[in-house]
Amino acid sequence: MAASVTDWLALELARGLGLGRKLKLLDMAPVEVLRQWALAGDLPDIHPGFAQTLAYPERRRLELALAWSEPPNRQILTLEHPDYPLALKQIADPPLLLFVEGEASLLAGPGLAVVGSRGATPPALERTHHWCRELAQQGWVIVSGLAEGIDAAAHRGALEGGATVAVTGCGLGHCYPRRHKELQRRIAEQGAVVSTFWPDLRPHKGCFPRRNRVVSGLCYGTLVMEAGVKSGSLITARMAAEQGREVFAVPGSVDNPQAAGCHFLIQQGAKLTSAPVDIYEELMPQLSRRPQNRVRAQVPELPLPRLLDSVGYEATSVDVVVARSDLPVDVVLEQLLLLELEGRVAQVPGGYIRLRGG
Repeated sequence: MAASVTDWLALELARGLGLGRKLKLLDMAPVEVLRQWALAGDLPDIHPGFAQTLAYPERRRLELALAWSEPPNRQILTLEHPDYPLALKQIADPPLLLFVEGEASLLAGPGLAVVGSRGATPPALERTHHWCRELAQQGWVIVSGLAEGIDAAAHRGALEGGATVAVTGCGLGHCYPRRHKELQRRIAEQGAVVSTFWPDLRPHKGCFPRRNRVVSGLCYGTLVMEAGVKSGSLITARMAAEQGREVFAVPGSVDNPQAAGCHFLIQQGAKLTSAPVDIYEELMPQLSRRPQNRVRAQVPELPLPRLLDSVGYEATSVDVVVARSDLPVDVVLEQLLLLELEGRVAQVPGGYIRLRGG
């Protein structure tokens, strides 16, 4: 008997056990079997309140979640759903359910978490907007938490260049902060909004650590744009490191207390990041996104310096490379392929970028 969404909703609602013990139960048997055992009174060594609420979940709560998911742009992804993001499933404590409004396929990434201070400085906000637009144009899905400051700048920049995912600290029947209601609507239309919380749950302090582990868990890496030493962004960065993901931090002035958190992360081993290409270069080996082109038989032995100089650290189209290098287009294509094989440039949506050291 295949599991239904109702079985998973019942497991999420069941009281008496935390997420860790529920995941251990799922290692023992599928959710539909666990529920049958609960109905029969056969769950071994389990808190009796848990077995009772798994067998007979609160009907009003079930109906609320199922009614929320009825519109075609809304889904409830269970841990066994084929669209449940693999990156998140690989963390130690993946959520049992994801409530998703928008394009659920974007959760597959490639995701990059971008976080930072709610009270970020204007230069940091501008940099975040610009970098996220560029990274989204290159094919990254920008993931953030819909908060004020860096989060909002990341989402808005990504919307201009491509796709973004917002992970909220409340149910999707609410918006926090309220001033971002229009931004949340745009993200749901052009990207995806995600929550692990029941749709009617209002935001409260305890929700945000759970949100942060999903932000980092969805992604290949986490980029901290600007943060003080007490910023919650450092918690997200720590979670990313614990999940085995890369952590990037943007340095700032030593006189700026808002940059102290990034400096601390760099001292702890985060990658110092001065441009988007630093991120792409670090994460590129994890991506299998480059086209597999055949190498033509006749290729010049060494790349031409003026052609390499014609490729920027931002996405540069082939037409621009041809114009800058003043070389025939067939020579340019051959040389770009050779440079790519040597790891000196990388092909991205919109053209090529030059890698550090290239």
